[in-house]
Amino acid sequence: MSDDGQRGLTIIALLGSVFSPYYARARRRGDCNAENFCALNVALYGQDRTAWAMTERGCGQLQRSADTLVIGPSRVEWDGATLTVHIDERGAPLPKRLRGIVRVHPRALTSQQTALDPAGRHRWWPIAPEARVEVEMESPGLRWSGDGYLDSNSGDEPLEHGFRKWDWSRAKLRASSAVLYDMTFLNGERRSLALHFDGQGAAEPFPPPPRVPLKTSFWWRIPRATQADPGHGAEVLETLEDTPFYARSKVRTTLLGEPVTAVHESLSLTRFDTRWVQMLLPFRMPRIPLGRPRY
Repeated sequence: MSDDGQRGLTIIALLGSVFSPYYARARRRGDCNAENFCALNVALYGQDRTAWAMTERGCGQLQRSADTLVIGPSRVEWDGATLTVHIDERGAPLPKRLRGIVRVHPRALTSQQTALDPAGRHRWWPIAPEARVEVEMESPGLRWSGDGYLDSNSGDEPLEHGFRKWDWSRAKLRASSAVLYDMTFLNGERRSLALHFDGQGAAEPFPPPPRVPLKTSFWWRIPRATQADPGHGAEVLETLEDTPFYARSKVRTTLLGEPVTAVHESLSLTRFDTRWVQMLLPFRMPRIPLGRPRY
């Protein structure tokens, strides 16, 4: 994830894509080979430069090692200091070409994973809470550098089997950053996490701030809420993604005594688990069948 204030970029490498309608269908048939449902999701934001790609591929187009991940024509490489993403994708539903190189330079690395649910089936790892990101896009032609963030989620079951919904946000402070989670489990219980990361990546929990409501998303009416210091509110500055089950936004709020602009995500797993949403997803998540050549 990178943001320079005017442009933004989110990249997610998915192995066993949690939001794949094809994977959900395969699981119902008893086919649980996660490596057969992989994608590199690229979302580019900015005036006249918005683009989205999330083409799913089978295990025949996947290669992985300790320091390299190849999904179709795109690849991710780690050299011990820099994560380099070589993007070569096509957008959906508009087939815009997305090609370029993104370099993530962590300022510090963490090793501690956090269990999101009481049973520990879902885990979150803030790999690099603070990073500098260099974006060099050939298509569309863009270049910038800015603040970034790198994390990982893993799980032993589908998200919709553990959660009803969650809100997540990450805010850059003057010399540090903060990440907030607010989760509602399938049984209706809630849990909030609030972590403050110093410039060296060390994490310190702090009391989760009070929840404050946000406007629902315009098109798909996704409920949104965040957290803010006591006595402060929050507002949506821009909605970056408005989908049937998920919204990504820029939010202005106050955390740890500082006014901040946070990247915010609201996820409704009860929406995602409905058949009508599953039927819509292939329009933005096309799949190249197993055995088809790379483009």
